[in-house]
Amino acid sequence: MSRSSDWGKETRSRLALEAARIMGEEGLRDFQMAKRKAAARLGVGQNHTLPSNQEIEAELRRYHGLFHAEALAERLQRLREEAREAMMFFHPFNPRLVGSVLDGTVSEHSNINLHVFVDTPEEFILFLMSHSIPYEQGERRFRFEKNSRVPYPVIHFIAGDTAIDVVVFGENGIRQAPRSKVDGKPMKRASLAQLDRLLNKQTLSEISRD
Repeated sequence: MSRSSDWGKETRSRLALEAARIMGEEGLRDFQMAKRKAAARLGVGQNHTLPSNQEIEAELRRYHGLFHAEALAERLQRLREEAREAMMFFHPFNPRLVGSVLDGTVSEHSNINLHVFVDTPEEFILFLMSHSIPYEQGERRFRFEKNSRVPYPVIHFIAGDTAIDVVVFGENGIRQAPRSKVDGKPMKRASLAQLDRLLNKQTLSEISRD
């Protein structure tokens, strides 16, 4: 292997490590922004090949395991228990747990992320209003095909001390998960029953086979 190739591989590895550190410390979930910040901090030009999202995710898991393993394990358990309560509350909308609370990559900044499925977003909003739950509404884009991003409403609210983000899909949205930003595969989603098995110490790979 040439010296330039060795240097390129080492730089890519350093970028992945720095991007993971940024995501872990700042609670950032935007891989592209983390890559740009890492490149700027390390003085790496834009023409350099940046690490993949999967490489950064692997470094992020190592970072959490090295520096915050015990505290984050406790936080993960608590967030999963709180997610369970939220999913029971939203059971008319077939809630699914997604994101860091499902895959175990929580940080001190992590929110609970849910997908719900309903005829119209207004129906879900009326449900919140009927229970006097204050909320903020935004939008998030998801990729289903290679170059297609579709916007969906996202509802943000606070339950106790925990932030919860709920993306509202149509009823048929339960049949096809959007693509993951990490590996481009369909995003992992967990039902309440699957979350219960995680809380009983089954692994994500075991519930993903259901």
